[in-house]
Amino acid sequence: MNNIVDRIEYLRKTLEYHSRKYYVEDSPEISDYEYDMLFRELEKLEAEYPEYKTENSPTQRVGGQALDKFEKVKHDVPMGSLTDVFSFEELRSFYNKNGRCEYSVEPKIDGLSVSLVYDNGQLIRGATRGDGLVGENVTSNIKTIKSIPLTIDYKGHLEVRGEVFMPREAFNKINEERSEKEQFANPRNAAAGSLRQLDSKITAKRMLDIFVFNVQKCDKEFSKHSESLDFLKGLGFKVLPFAIVTDKIEDIEAQIENIGSMRDSLSFDIDGAVIKADVLSVRDELGEVGGRPKWAVAYKYPPEEKETKLLDIVIQVGRTGVLTPNAVLEPVKVAGSTVSRATLHNLNYIREKDIRIGDTIVIHKAGDIIPEVDRVVLAKRTDDVKIYDMPEKCPSCNEPVFHEENEADHRCTNADCPAQLLRTIEHFASKGAMNIDGMGPQIISLFYENGMLNSISDIYTLEKEKIASLERMGEKSADNLIQSIENSKNAGLDRVLYALGIRQVGEVAATALAKKYRDIDVFFNLTQDELTQLDDIGEVSADYIVNFFAHDKTRELIEKLKLCGVKMTYEAEEQKGDIFNGATFVLTGKLPTMTRDEAGALIESYGGKISSSVSKKTDYVLAGDDAGSKLTKAQELGVKIIDEQELKNMISAVK
Repeated sequence: MNNIVDRIEYLRKTLEYHSRKYYVEDSPEISDYEYDMLFRELEKLEAEYPEYKTENSPTQRVGGQALDKFEKVKHDVPMGSLTDVFSFEELRSFYNKNGRCEYSVEPKIDGLSVSLVYDNGQLIRGATRGDGLVGENVTSNIKTIKSIPLTIDYKGHLEVRGEVFMPREAFNKINEERSEKEQFANPRNAAAGSLRQLDSKITAKRMLDIFVFNVQKCDKEFSKHSESLDFLKGLGFKVLPFAIVTDKIEDIEAQIENIGSMRDSLSFDIDGAVIKADVLSVRDELGEVGGRPKWAVAYKYPPEEKETKLLDIVIQVGRTGVLTPNAVLEPVKVAGSTVSRATLHNLNYIREKDIRIGDTIVIHKAGDIIPEVDRVVLAKRTDDVKIYDMPEKCPSCNEPVFHEENEADHRCTNADCPAQLLRTIEHFASKGAMNIDGMGPQIISLFYENGMLNSISDIYTLEKEKIASLERMGEKSADNLIQSIENSKNAGLDRVLYALGIRQVGEVAATALAKKYRDIDVFFNLTQDELTQLDDIGEVSADYIVNFFAHDKTRELIEKLKLCGVKMTYEAEEQKGDIFNGATFVLTGKLPTMTRDEAGALIESYGGKISSSVSKKTDYVLAGDDAGSKLTKAQELGVKIIDEQELKNMISAVK
């Protein structure tokens, strides 16, 4: 039996060694076939002798049973975030304020932060950053990342921090296998979604990778950050490339430019460079403020721009009938993904930028997600370019297009336009509205093509047998969809009002309306004057609401939904306290552990009010990751900005 145990141990160590050579050091010593044969032998021995199977065996990189949910994990060492700088002037201000010391300059990987905890040489936990204090246990998924060692030659306690990312090649391959509407926006989003899969088998197929960039906690003491990275590299971790250590601001700036010049040629996405004090005692002296270290900053690169050719302009008809021109581009890689379409917003936008079919244009991704045309390269304009005009007839239904002089948008006037119908149903079923899981654009189109969906109310008359008989569906999919449709009936009046797609009625306004009037029947008799008494409803919005409920088709739809059992009333949540009475909050960005809806409901349960826009009357802006213009405006107006943890602290302080 000792021979079997020895052989199993030998195979494990050999496989871990060759995984490291292949995935970390990029210098394989054996062929894929030889590796597979060793792996298969280990699988066979563990199947014959299950008592010798361990959690950190190479065969266990893909777990078996899917999880129901991720458990919360409190980080032993907080996983803070960095202050961003956007110019060398801001960088020099940081440098001068801290005094001259040695800094490590490293690329900022565009992924998601995780912590890895090892005890006695074994990986015991992998967790997401979450809000920096509490994350989620994703150990099963972490183990599928082959560049993460499952065992290390260090018997003490070790916690490291790294950035999980999806290599560009893997991202492109995954998107090639997905439909156009299901494609990931960028590698960062793809990595985040992949790491939070409840089934680790799915994560394993996504080919994630990691760079480790910090020792969070260790029994061994270090004097320098760079020294700790050498230690990690020696243990088999894949550490950040292109890092230098210098005390000269000129060298720091040169390395930032050097890293930036590599963006196109790298196999992974970066969105900046991190500059942090290398000597750990200096970090202790400088400390932090507001949860952000004073000894480090992240230099953020401007959005990546690319030139390409505008081949054509095509129209997309939205759910409110708006005709949106879209640029058809010669495919070009921007910010990690291939772009072949970009929005042109409206005819005014096209005229202001003098965009013509056939032009060479410069595009970038707004927020590194949405492709936009920035400008025309006039020096490359040729004589055969064409000036674009909006169509007089809707490309979907061939009915007349309407355009008011004081409006930027052109609209289809046909309420039964097929393009509007499909997008109206898509909006109704979406997460922020009725949240019908499984009813995405492709499924809605499939049902429409088979004559099963001709109005919103038809959603609630769908039959399981008919769904199951369709291509790409089946019994289980049909069961899940019918259950999700049934659950949506209890979404409540606020969700229904938003789901109906009334112009200028977003989630915040819909909630305010539902709270005020409680029952949908009230809306058929409301006047514009009554509606404008609500803070979140202006004259234009009030006009749209009154007109919407004046239509006979609206009353007919509401009655059908009622007959189907859709709840048309609002029940307020029980008030938990009054600490936010009179305070107005604006929510922006992605929060670590809550959706914005959940955070809004929590604030309201303590007497606070949610607004959709920032003004001088705003008391707090609750900001998460990727917060945009609302955060900028709050900073300009001096509005207090808090994160999710500060919100929780405010509540717990009075409990």
